[in-house]
Amino acid sequence: MCKFTHFIVAFLSVACVLLMSGCSSTRHVPQGSYLLDKVKIDIEGDKEVTGDELDNYLKQSPNHKVLGFWKLQLGTYNLSGKDSTKWYNRWVRRMGQPPVIYSQSLTDASARQLRQALVNRGYLEARIDVDTIIQTGKKKIDVTYNVFTGEPRRISSIDYEIPDTLIERIVLEDSALFTLRPGNRFDRDMLDTERTLITQRLRNHGYYSFNKEYITFYADTAEFSKEVYLTLNVMPPRTLHGGKIVADSLSRHQQYYINKIYFVTNGSSPTANTVQTDADTVIYHDIEVIYGKDHYINPGILQQKCYLTPGKIYRAADVDRTYEALARLGILKTINIELVPVGDIDGKRWLNAYIQLSRNKKQSITFDVEGTNSEGDLGFGIGATYQHRNLAKSSQLLTARLRVNYESLSGSFNGLINDRYTEYAGEVGITFPKFEFPFASQRLRERLNVSTEFALSFNYQERPEYTRIIAGAAWKYKWGNRSNTRRHYFDLIDINYVYLPESTNNFLDLIAPDNPLLRYSYEDHFIMSMGYRYYDTNKRIPSSLTKTYTLQPTVYTLRASIETAGNLLYAISSLTDSKRRNGAYRVFGINYSQYVKSEIDYSITRNFNQRHSLAFHVGGGIGVPYGNSTVLPFEKRFYAGGANGVRGWGVRTLGPGRYDSHNSVSDFINQCGDIRLDMSLEYRTKLFWVLEAGAFVDAGNIWTIHNYENQPGGMFKFNTFWKEIAVAYGLGLRFDFSYFLLRLDLGLKAHNPAMGQEQWPIIHPDWHRDATFHFAVGYPF
Repeated sequence: MCKFTHFIVAFLSVACVLLMSGCSSTRHVPQGSYLLDKVKIDIEGDKEVTGDELDNYLKQSPNHKVLGFWKLQLGTYNLSGKDSTKWYNRWVRRMGQPPVIYSQSLTDASARQLRQALVNRGYLEARIDVDTIIQTGKKKIDVTYNVFTGEPRRISSIDYEIPDTLIERIVLEDSALFTLRPGNRFDRDMLDTERTLITQRLRNHGYYSFNKEYITFYADTAEFSKEVYLTLNVMPPRTLHGGKIVADSLSRHQQYYINKIYFVTNGSSPTANTVQTDADTVIYHDIEVIYGKDHYINPGILQQKCYLTPGKIYRAADVDRTYEALARLGILKTINIELVPVGDIDGKRWLNAYIQLSRNKKQSITFDVEGTNSEGDLGFGIGATYQHRNLAKSSQLLTARLRVNYESLSGSFNGLINDRYTEYAGEVGITFPKFEFPFASQRLRERLNVSTEFALSFNYQERPEYTRIIAGAAWKYKWGNRSNTRRHYFDLIDINYVYLPESTNNFLDLIAPDNPLLRYSYEDHFIMSMGYRYYDTNKRIPSSLTKTYTLQPTVYTLRASIETAGNLLYAISSLTDSKRRNGAYRVFGINYSQYVKSEIDYSITRNFNQRHSLAFHVGGGIGVPYGNSTVLPFEKRFYAGGANGVRGWGVRTLGPGRYDSHNSVSDFINQCGDIRLDMSLEYRTKLFWVLEAGAFVDAGNIWTIHNYENQPGGMFKFNTFWKEIAVAYGLGLRFDFSYFLLRLDLGLKAHNPAMGQEQWPIIHPDWHRDATFHFAVGYPF
């Protein structure tokens, strides 16, 4: 691994030298033209305006610089020759970036864009001056945009002119939620945001045909004053008059009500005539389902997932909830809700709702095969996964997985019970697209937009020293919003049972004579837990239709969870006066775990532009055993290091606290803890082709909450823990193939808290001791 790392470093060093010194940066700049070398924005005036935000309005920017000085992509492009018909030249140019040739027209357009952006933000007297400097003796030019912002206009007062009294009452009753207030800068983006919020509020009160274009602002400014007197107007609806669409001051915006609801299961758009004459129409309660040849879904499940109700007022929120609920039905591939006005009935405006659905594949099966070779011992693994997405025509998802692993062993088997590694694993689960709970009312089941999952798992392992059985069962709920950016998971019951029916004589005494953690991981144990997990992000998913992606300036992700185990069993044991054995209650003849564990992780990425970003992550967790347990189960404890942790250490080779493992692989069982804290800061930049680079600093560690004998120096103490935070730094290379990202990170130790080891490796570095190479899929956070 070290030789490979040396090779990578040497290769990158040679490549850098070639790209930096091999070619002139103006090699492909035509005669009489100039390479746009530098662009600068100088701002004079209001400190609220920054160059970073104005960069987005420039029509022309220089070639991308890696690490702020190295035009790597331009250098790559310049490695190509003049003949564009040769395959080598075309290939190199695709990986690189052609020189940005200075354009006077684009520079003038950039100045206009900059001024308009400032005017939109309230700087009505903004001025942009442009200076250009041609570098002496070179075909390069520098451009400076001198921005003079002037004083911004601010809103002095806001008046409302809403002739329709009903709309006025709806708008003003939630005035506390308005984002536009006196004292704000006269920012047109803020005005547009206010229009959108008011429109959304009205559309949730029946105003189906209302849009934000009906809301206008009138701004009155006094001479020699920076104050703006703002008036919000709600315009009357437009009608066709004399061949033109004009505003009718005598008419009012109308509220709409839901008339009929049609589900069209073949995805087509029916007309009123086909709805009436189609022979496959099924009426169920207050909906009508129009089937094609395949009656693949029951009308009852569609009615449960529909939040539109005939006779009730139209609400845009009900449409969104219907989208969210139907999206949970795995049998559905696409969903489209079309609302069609049907005129006046009994003095009210009505809408027909056409909910168009298309079907997904009902069943699927996948296989995977792998081979292994461990020091000459051959083995294989075979797995199969089967899914049925529409059990009982109610979009219930059945998932079944089977896997078999086998590896032959050579050598002597005296004193052992098996001559092979064998594993048989199976899992079956069923997900209901609705809330399921005994004695729950039908109304409650319909109101809660929740999916329910039941799962069973079984794993049978044969090893030379033992035979082990791991069984599990789970009852879970999950729900989220339509865009899937906010998700909730509630595990009502999660059971894990580990049983060793057979092992060699004195197996536990031989592998762990004085290590309770290692003994616990191989002893029979039982865990029955309950937990909740929360996920929230503002990351937008690119449109599947347009394939477009708009850069988000800031992207955040929040993950939080809490889990508890053993409380119900402990209460039953206490109430029934069960006998303790070695100080602990038992169930099914074995100890059960009792603990509480919580974690939280937050990451935020600041995208400066399409090529540069800075990401930050902070996370922590704590697990506390109590009652029937003195230590957390091994699989529930935290570990540090690895590709997604402090990258100067390998996985499970850091901590807890000052514990010194001498980086022994066999000592990983002791390198786990009850408290976790980690932080990372990472700069990311795109290089060329699919290559990206990263520079990072990681910090963190794990600790125990008790002073365990086999983990000296691992206990958390408030007055010293900060001294035991490990720090690492390093560089990474990433291959972004859009659908997945491969990551190569080289981490180096900077501060090592372990007793008996070099405390500050950054001062006295040792390549073999302090460097760790990681290969992973995806970003670390």
